[in-house]
Amino acid sequence: MLRLTWVQPEDLVSHELRQARQDGREPSAIEARWRAAGGPEAPARAGASPTRASPYLRLLAEDLLDELADLPSGLRDDEPTELTRIRALCPSWPPSPPAPTRSPAPTPRALEAAWLGRAVGCLLGKPVEKLPLHGIRQLARSAGNWPLHTYFTAKGVPEELLTAHPWNRRSATTSLAENIDGMPEDDDLNYPLLNLLLMQRHGRTFTTTDVAKLWLDELPAGRTFTAERIAYRNLLSGVEPPYAARHRNPFREWIGALIRADVHGWTNPGDPATAAEQAHRDATLTHTANGVYAAMFTAAVIATAATGTHDIHTCIQYGRTVIPPRSRLAEAIDHALQLAHIHEDFDDVVDELHATHSSTYHWVHAIPNTALIAAALTHANGDFTGSICRAVSGGLDTDSNGATAGGIAGLLAGTPAALPDRWTAPLKNRLATSVADFNGTGFDSLAHLTHLEATRP
Repeated sequence: MLRLTWVQPEDLVSHELRQARQDGREPSAIEARWRAAGGPEAPARAGASPTRASPYLRLLAEDLLDELADLPSGLRDDEPTELTRIRALCPSWPPSPPAPTRSPAPTPRALEAAWLGRAVGCLLGKPVEKLPLHGIRQLARSAGNWPLHTYFTAKGVPEELLTAHPWNRRSATTSLAENIDGMPEDDDLNYPLLNLLLMQRHGRTFTTTDVAKLWLDELPAGRTFTAERIAYRNLLSGVEPPYAARHRNPFREWIGALIRADVHGWTNPGDPATAAEQAHRDATLTHTANGVYAAMFTAAVIATAATGTHDIHTCIQYGRTVIPPRSRLAEAIDHALQLAHIHEDFDDVVDELHATHSSTYHWVHAIPNTALIAAALTHANGDFTGSICRAVSGGLDTDSNGATAGGIAGLLAGTPAALPDRWTAPLKNRLATSVADFNGTGFDSLAHLTHLEATRP
């Protein structure tokens, strides 16, 4: 039986109940009806429950999802999704520089380092995606790889530990150290490729509808997950932006928009405001509120790093200027930065972040993951190896966090030669993807194409 992940109505209800509590709605009465009818909890880590619900329960689930959407939110004033309202709440929103004074584009070598860094960080995190924090630590320690300093390996790991904490089944054959042969396909690379296409076809003035059309033309539906899969389904059902992000989509504040932000930063060096605005137009196809802010924050950080003149701490501070100061994401980032500054051992930072967020947010939610990325980059002072290893060793969405931290740290490094060979050599300057005709493309070629867009008037 096909149990397509992330779209089964009976699974979405419990995710939406959790989302409702997080964003200031009161879902208790609706939850009571769901439980009384025998409605299940959402799977803790998987994308679908193992058995199909009855026709009655599925119909009830759809009705309750719509009722939950109509509940008023107590956070709507502090956490808007509309760009004009976001900007109005940000007292230090950065000004966009006049065209003649724009920062020069990053060099092709710097962009190659960013692409490579994104791939390396993603690859490092792939085999342990979905594993609990203690499982990641045990697997790395058993192989003599803790603190984390190189790719994961199964060599030397006791069989009973592999049984207790199996590698990600989709990734182990291509992402363990002994198996790496080029960069395997991953959505953390597919979306930057799509956004490179977006820039080529529409430039910086693209619309959210342009993003939607591009996805329908170039992105296989089976390569989408969580909020992106829901939005894709909504588009096919005739639900247009911005409603495609909201309709029966309990994942709209998860990490999916954040992983699409890099190209918006790369193509707006020294202009974090415009980078954030581009990220907003992209993100609102699939996300709302903190899910959108995470993408805006990341794009602004990258745009600042793209100048080649700022350290990671300045970059992160610019990122903070484009998200509402009273939002949950702003609070989480500030807390993470504080932890990164006061703790010498990054494990202590991670333990406190998990203690703060794990009971509230899903492991793919944007808030804890963005906080972890910010903490990792800060604690490592932007160093490439330190940043990706901290981001991945912190658990949660390991491949996405490694990718984002790696892309930023790689850009700051400025050249592929600054990235240790043990990380980059196994990639063989080759990327696998099902997006457009990019399959087999080298990172040097991607950097050249990105540079063309970054220098476009």
